[in-house]
Amino acid sequence: MDPKGFLGADGPPAVGRSHRQAGERRKRLYALLGELPDRARPISARALAREERPGYVLEKLQLDLNGIEPVPAYFVRPRKLRGRAPAVLYNHAHGGDYQLGKDEFIKGREGLQAPPYAEVIAGLGWTGLCIDAWVFGERAHTSELDMFKAMLWQGRVLWGMMVYDNLRAADYLLSRPEVDPARVATLGLSMGSTMAWWTAALDTRIKATVDLCCLTEFHTLLGKKGLGGHGIYYYVPGLLAHFTTADINALIAPRPHLGVAGLRDELTPPEGLDIIDRELTRVYAELGAPEGWRLLRCDTGHEETAEARREVVAFLKKHL
Repeated sequence: MDPKGFLGADGPPAVGRSHRQAGERRKRLYALLGELPDRARPISARALAREERPGYVLEKLQLDLNGIEPVPAYFVRPRKLRGRAPAVLYNHAHGGDYQLGKDEFIKGREGLQAPPYAEVIAGLGWTGLCIDAWVFGERAHTSELDMFKAMLWQGRVLWGMMVYDNLRAADYLLSRPEVDPARVATLGLSMGSTMAWWTAALDTRIKATVDLCCLTEFHTLLGKKGLGGHGIYYYVPGLLAHFTTADINALIAPRPHLGVAGLRDELTPPEGLDIIDRELTRVYAELGAPEGWRLLRCDTGHEETAEARREVVAFLKKHL
């Protein structure tokens, strides 16, 4: 059983396809993610701590999302929240820093502007959630490579299990009484960027998407011999036989989507950005939402600039 909106035929269609066909494409994409826990299994949350911070309340949680291992998470809300508010599902980066994980949400990291996004989100009067992905933060008990190998033996895909947890985190976030389920966005840098567009492609309950510095065109990356720039988590068996990067992102349309990329970022070659931008511009135009897609290109590397931060906040304020 799928929650309403997840992989659903009621989600927006990809260009040239019916709603039902779009739902079938989502199911095909999801099926490539390996053997996953039951999508309908019950989830639960345990509050571990609550901290009053300047401008917001921080809750430290332990979530049961997958039935395999607990998932530590942070939930933030404004100190004086009244009624339901918009929410952001925040996705942390990789950066080779396996210890940071969800702490990026409240502490920031190199490559991101200040202040951290938890402060930004709460300052706007919104709520936010960030989990530790597999092998990061409090889940860094096994190396990325060892976890990838162990999962492969079991018919699982590390990226698939990461995406699964994020989709279940969305289930939890939308269940919170503080959250307006009609105004939920997802956001992230680097690995978190990739998580943002995969999550939004698979779950039509996500109303707005921001990806920072990892909208990578797969075939261009192959041609540039740039596969080593991405961790082993990134690779999904059989993916390119069925989907391009633009194909996946087309499943977000016509919902608002802001991409941010550095022109000197080796993880997102400019030639690939041209392909994605051209395809998504066409998709959004054909769906009658030409303003829904925008790619902001900054003269920088793999980092969020001050200009990008301003654009991200303006985009979220407009669409949430």
